[in-house]
Amino acid sequence: MDIELDPPHGIAGFPLGMPAEEVKEAAAALGRIKVQDEGSADPFHHMKVLALHPQFEITFLIEDGKTLSAAEVWTPRPGPEQITVTFRSIDVFATPARELLTQVESMGHAVIRREVLHPVVPRLSLGFTRDAGHDVPRDTDGWPLYFQAVLVAPEHYYDRLLKRPQP
Repeated sequence: MDIELDPPHGIAGFPLGMPAEEVKEAAAALGRIKVQDEGSADPFHHMKVLALHPQFEITFLIEDGKTLSAAEVWTPRPGPEQITVTFRSIDVFATPARELLTQVESMGHAVIRREVLHPVVPRLSLGFTRDAGHDVPRDTDGWPLYFQAVLVAPEHYYDRLLKRPQP
């Protein structure tokens, strides 16, 4: 199974702005779903649809309680199925994190690396995390070698960070 990131438009088959009911139906085709805070637009408890596949999870955020506002894909786990998550032919979870960011920069995109564990690509609205709650291979900087999750958000989601000076 291939999951293609299409920032800032969403991920293949799940465009941002997709109605919540359609998100639930499409997510069910990936595996079991779990819906949290159905229809809620509360900033602290907005609606989420979790696609729970035996080898991966995707969190679909429905912040207004009606339409898909962002999607977070978690690193696939080993298993019988070959699962890749790609961005413009780059395997997001099999490419070392720092190398992946260098490749994104070589495409002409600004990467804000202010936080080692949470770099972002503002104009593309991609946010990465290297946080890991389990044992994973480590890079020479001591942090996880590979990203553990990626968030695809709407256009301009991280652009406010472009205005802040980097250390």
